[in-house]
Amino acid sequence: MKFMKLGSKPDAFQARGKSVRYVASELETDVTINVGEVKFNLHKFPLMSKSNRLLMLLSKAGEENEIDMADIPGGPKAFEICAKFCYGMIVTLNAYNVVIARCAAEYLEMTEDVDRGNLIFKIEVFLNSSIFRSWKDSIIVLQTTKSVLPWSEDLKIVGSCIDSIASKTSVDPGSITWSYTYNRKLSVPDKIAEEGMNFRDKIDSVPMDWWVEDICELDIDLYKRVMITVKSKGRMDGKVIGEALKTYAVRWLPDSFDESISDALTWRYKYLVETLICLLPQDKAVGCSCSFLLKLLKFAVLVGIDDSAREYLVKRISLKLHEASVKDLLIPARPPQNTLYDVELIQCIVGRSLMHGKYNQDVKHEENGDFILGHEHGTLMNIGKLVDGYLAEIAYDPNLTICSFVDLSRSIPVSARPIHDGLYKAIDIYLKEHVSLTKAEKKKICGLMDVKKLTTDASTHAAQNELLPLRVVVQVLFFEQVRAASGVHALNNNARDTSNSTTNTDEEWEKTAADGNKSLMKQMSRTKIKDEDFQTNGELLKKNSKSTKNGAQLLPSRSKRIFDRLWVVGRGHVENRSSETSGSSQSPTGDASPLVHLQDKVGIPSPRERV
Repeated sequence: MKFMKLGSKPDAFQARGKSVRYVASELETDVTINVGEVKFNLHKFPLMSKSNRLLMLLSKAGEENEIDMADIPGGPKAFEICAKFCYGMIVTLNAYNVVIARCAAEYLEMTEDVDRGNLIFKIEVFLNSSIFRSWKDSIIVLQTTKSVLPWSEDLKIVGSCIDSIASKTSVDPGSITWSYTYNRKLSVPDKIAEEGMNFRDKIDSVPMDWWVEDICELDIDLYKRVMITVKSKGRMDGKVIGEALKTYAVRWLPDSFDESISDALTWRYKYLVETLICLLPQDKAVGCSCSFLLKLLKFAVLVGIDDSAREYLVKRISLKLHEASVKDLLIPARPPQNTLYDVELIQCIVGRSLMHGKYNQDVKHEENGDFILGHEHGTLMNIGKLVDGYLAEIAYDPNLTICSFVDLSRSIPVSARPIHDGLYKAIDIYLKEHVSLTKAEKKKICGLMDVKKLTTDASTHAAQNELLPLRVVVQVLFFEQVRAASGVHALNNNARDTSNSTTNTDEEWEKTAADGNKSLMKQMSRTKIKDEDFQTNGELLKKNSKSTKNGAQLLPSRSKRIFDRLWVVGRGHVENRSSETSGSSQSPTGDASPLVHLQDKVGIPSPRERV
């Protein structure tokens, strides 16, 4: 830290209690100056020789010789520095007291017109030659200017500090020697090693954002002015600006927000968030991370910022939604909403993000002739995973309506959800937490899920899920059998040509599944079913278990019970169909398998219809 000593005489100021200051001297004091609650018993001549204001006031004081100076900037501490300088006593100026001394000297009119080499001149030399050239001292001085506003502003001390700080943030990192936060993090061995670094190694050791933590101690008003000046110079990368804003938010915004805090603190948080929003980098493609933007949005909702600032923040988030995590989206809801989280806000962001992605795809379609590029498709899939994860989190909310759940799920396109495991998990949680759902409501929410897009593990879980409607379970079982048959067919094809081992599209899968289904149906139709096989519900599956290894043998116990229940209901229908086709016993229809009748019962299309 830079400092400057003035004067040569020893300090003779002494105190009597907390409210009296006097000079220990053989001469009796002849004037009393009241500065706030402190009385200074001093001598007229030293004061009048340096201060034009004291000269005029003392000449008009008369015999009382008592002056009130309650409005002097810096208070008793600043006046004492000026008084010691008048006496020629030793005074040490540094970054912590130079501003109040400068403002008090201006108030007392300690100019060159009164005496050559006066206090104002000496302080100006110290500021320009030392303080403003020091990174650390410039920050400290800027912090102290707030206590003596508007004097420090009128004397251009604030502006000079801001210019000094902003200029130093964009210098070559290889020449940095003044960052006290960065240097403080270095251990002693690191400092010793640093002395032997060459120029290139030193550049690599100092990050571009070395300065962001140093200015976090500034008040939000001063911080705003510094950042505006840094951005106006145009030499700072947007990512570094974003990192600086994030660091400041982490420093001053709490991790959690208690609604019982005072109105003054709420207003402070509101002003801070609005200020950070207006300081966001203009380059929307870089800069702040989506996680940081969502944290700002969370506080924006809690403290109730202006609609325009909130709208701008939502727009910025929608451009980078694919980078977010589920935890970032958990924004608490505010009255009159009765849900735990603000689902409507997230749905709005998702909608805007998809609109932006569609626009980009349209533009690239015109330029490159491709409907969806790999990057855009990956971004879309990330959003799909994010929404499914968010649905799983909000599904625990007992106040979440089925309409909100369904609307958010349907807000993303089909291409964003190639696998439905995440959606199935969210539906399963919602069914467990909302046990009072009607059959129609369960059917509606399960209608969001495509059982063909469940993985084997998810299908196994769904086949034994007591909460799912019976129709959904049977669909899962049916498509698992189709998948098993189509897997054998695909394995034979892969043996001929391993280059076709990539994931099929929906059309290719359905074609393969249909072929496998035909093979499965052909195999099951060869099994002769006699009338005596229908005596009990469980005998049918037992007698066919050996000859249909791809059929009922692979079904779980609950699935067998489902087949039993359906068979009781559809038994008369089966017998009627058998009697109608008895004249053609050699045809597959006349010798129908249970799976065919299950298709008719639950409304699953036949392989011929699906193809």
